[in-house]
Amino acid sequence: MRISARADYAIRALLELAVDTSRPLTCEGIAQSQEIPHRFLKAVFRDLRRAELVRSQRGCEGGYWLSRDAASISLAAIVAAVDGQLMTVHGESPGDQRYPGPAARLSEFWTGLQRRYEDILAGVSLADLLADEPPEPAVSLLRDAALST
Repeated sequence: MRISARADYAIRALLELAVDTSRPLTCEGIAQSQEIPHRFLKAVFRDLRRAELVRSQRGCEGGYWLSRDAASISLAAIVAAVDGQLMTVHGESPGDQRYPGPAARLSEFWTGLQRRYEDILAGVSLADLLADEPPEPAVSLLRDAALST
């Protein structure tokens, strides 16, 4: 599985916005705080704005805010906003793949994997990642990561 830099940067930027909702944050400030290339992050924010995950305001008091509550923004929505379809095989939907002979069931496997991946990402919100006691499936993933380090 591959998580693109765009998706990683988008999630990190939105977590910054979710921590402080009292004021807008600038793209420059988020880029510096998260050590993300500023120009790249500007392009990511364009996609996030188009997907209506953030709103922006120009001017000296300007910057970005989350467009809705962090609990209602799933990781799946963020990844889809910046990368499009969450999982592809040769650039196509896994269900569109057809294989001959002994590999015939492989498209079913890819489709099942896609559903699991989407379910996990859809089941974790920005608020879950920031919570002291996150709900499932975030808590299991965080616990599994802690055990492997």
